[in-house]
Amino acid sequence: MRVNSIYKQFHRKLVLATSLFILILSAIFYGYTKSTIFDEIQDSLYKDARLIYKISKSTNVDTKSFNIITHSGINVDIVKLEHTPQTAYTTFRVKDDHYMQILYLFNPQKREYIKIVKNINSSLDMLNRIFNNLLLISLGGLIMVVFYAFTVSKTLLRPIIQITNKLSNMDENYLTQIKKDNLPIEFHPLANSINSLMARIETNIKFKKELFIGVAHELKTPLAVMKLKNEVTLMKPRTPEKYQDTMKLTVEQINDMNKMISSILDIGRAEGAQFEKPEEIDLVRYLQRKTNDYRMLSAKKKIVLTFFSNVNHYEVYLQPTLINQIIQNFVQNAIKFTPDDKSIAIRLNKTKKETSITITDDGKGIDESIDLFAPFKRMGEESGAGLGLFLAKNAADALGATISLKNREDGKSGCVATIILPNKPHHKKD
Repeated sequence: MRVNSIYKQFHRKLVLATSLFILILSAIFYGYTKSTIFDEIQDSLYKDARLIYKISKSTNVDTKSFNIITHSGINVDIVKLEHTPQTAYTTFRVKDDHYMQILYLFNPQKREYIKIVKNINSSLDMLNRIFNNLLLISLGGLIMVVFYAFTVSKTLLRPIIQITNKLSNMDENYLTQIKKDNLPIEFHPLANSINSLMARIETNIKFKKELFIGVAHELKTPLAVMKLKNEVTLMKPRTPEKYQDTMKLTVEQINDMNKMISSILDIGRAEGAQFEKPEEIDLVRYLQRKTNDYRMLSAKKKIVLTFFSNVNHYEVYLQPTLINQIIQNFVQNAIKFTPDDKSIAIRLNKTKKETSITITDDGKGIDESIDLFAPFKRMGEESGAGLGLFLAKNAADALGATISLKNREDGKSGCVATIILPNKPHHKKD
């Protein structure tokens, strides 16, 4: 398999482009020089022809003996042509000598022309010297381009090499941020993205470690309770009621363990949902439908559940399982911690930069000093595995969204759960 190197590709393309530029520039310069020299020769011959014509007319020169040599390398004669020449200037070669010829009309009635022939060997020798000099300059330029390409390639690719080396030396036990001080400004967005990814990976690893420790602790506690209760019960004969109490306790502990295991399975399903293909949904209609579904739960506590939106429609591409994981957790918690006969409001607010979804309840509020998104963190005295908000945080990270849970700031008791989705370009992901 052919291995592609960005360094070699960049170097090769830079050498090729610069070499073509030098060659084209040299060819243009040589062509311009040659054209200029030939134009000067033609102009000189034309002036000589006019001068000879004027002198010949004023002195009544005998055309039979017409032969004037103005200076070395030029022969002047008069010729009679049956047909008008197609061009006044022609070049030809005799052995090793090169000549340029001009035919200037002398006597139209007799079809006589002044013919001037000039040896242009010296001019062609000068052109050859110019060509050789250009060739040497081009070869020298190509050599300089090769060294220049090596230098520029290494200089421009050094930041990528630094970032690559930094990433290749990282593992789950060594995650550090990429410093932008020594990076060109063009690489700052890449460094920011990598640093953001590193932070997410570090947070995920931290939460996973806490999750494993918490699972072991949460499962070990009910097992220890069941074991101790059964051992005490079996130490001596008991009444049927005592055995029933022990069995009831065992069943309760098993039910709690089942809830814990179901929550752990939800984590696995949520991680799998990260790879779910995004779908196009109308977020406004989606939240309206979800609000109607949750009203069945809120009705048991006579809680009024309402939905508001500042737009009528908003089409987005996202994974429905992930957004449902977040909203369902926030709404169910709001219903759980809101007293009877109170209210919960779900609001969608779309701006140019982002879209926010808030769930505001009339509960008792939360302790903001506690990281409720960590695994096994519970609010109040309500039962549960303490993994709901942890799942919501993982789902938000997968969507590229941010979530928060804070107390209300309008003077009323309760809290506000917020989901902020960035407004991405509206296109379907493959």
